Amino acid sequence: MTAGRVLVTGGAGFIGTNVAARLMSDGRHVTVLDDLSRRGVERNLAWLHTRFPQVQLVEGDVTDPGAVRTALRGVDHVFHFAAQVAVTSSLTEPRHDFSVNLAGTLNLLEEARRRDTPPSLLFTSTNKVYGGLEDVQVRDTAARYEPVNEQFREHGIAENRPLEFCSPYGCSKGGADQYVLDYAKSYGLRTVVFRMSCIYGQHQQGNEDQGWVAHFLRQALQDQPITLYGDGRQVRDVLHVDDLVDAMLCATAEVDRLTGQAFNIGGGPASTTSLLELVDLIGQLNQRQPQVVLDDWRVGDQRWYVSDTRRFQRATGWSPTVPVHEGVERLHGWLRSNDLRVAEAS
Repeated sequence: MTAGRVLVTGGAGFIGTNVAARLMSDGRHVTVLDDLSRRGVERNLAWLHTRFPQVQLVEGDVTDPGAVRTALRGVDHVFHFAAQVAVTSSLTEPRHDFSVNLAGTLNLLEEARRRDTPPSLLFTSTNKVYGGLEDVQVRDTAARYEPVNEQFREHGIAENRPLEFCSPYGCSKGGADQYVLDYAKSYGLRTVVFRMSCIYGQHQQGNEDQGWVAHFLRQALQDQPITLYGDGRQVRDVLHVDDLVDAMLCATAEVDRLTGQAFNIGGGPASTTSLLELVDLIGQLNQRQPQVVLDDWRVGDQRWYVSDTRRFQRATGWSPTVPVHEGVERLHGWLRSNDLRVAEAS
């Protein structure tokens, strides 16, 4: 990545704040494009302004070509995080979900393509592009599901897994994923896609629909019950945001070599937790067990998903460094020290 300006769409959100802060700490010039519609992002933006007064804000939406055109001025690289991020919201408002996630991404690609020298772009997709994984046979233990297939247990789900979009959210993010990859093939844009698992860490305010690690911690800190949809044995690989930012910087440094490729990014088999196991860990950190309430399974909820990250590791040398217990403990301390326990979830 060259030394020019970087655009971070959704830059006042959880991941955007962490990426923008890392870039500016490294001396990069950053423009943030954000419509500031999500509750809690004003806290992140205030933190960025306090620590990095030089950050440039374009308040606007990726669905607005004018705002995108303004934000792209002088930009050499784009981190595209602006999105509607919840499966549940996509089920109730599928048109809005489509407008932001798919149409907004196409709008950004088209505005980038208008440039004499188009910027490179990294897009954050989702493991939901692989559907519910109903064909992956699992067995249940006392606290988690695990695949019957040994290859899945050892390595996780790889990028050669057939795409099977599930829920309007999966469709909109999956469609955007494919557009971003195709613009590398059809128009020569330098693009990379991260199909991400569960990311957590500082500046994540989280809610019941998205950002569940932070949401569980906040509920416990407020002595509120944690609702588990399904039986709580669902397993995910979790990745601390510091490791994610490292991966993103690796990808952008090698964007010419990696262009047009999608990578599964998460903690991998070494960094997994079930919902029940996370609740137990939170109980250890709080020195009291949270109250748990069970509810019905939700649409598209995978019983088990773990990212096979070997392809990206081979391409860049990156690998996660923050163990689950350490990362959750860090977030627990950050939430307490920043007095976010009573904040509205974003």
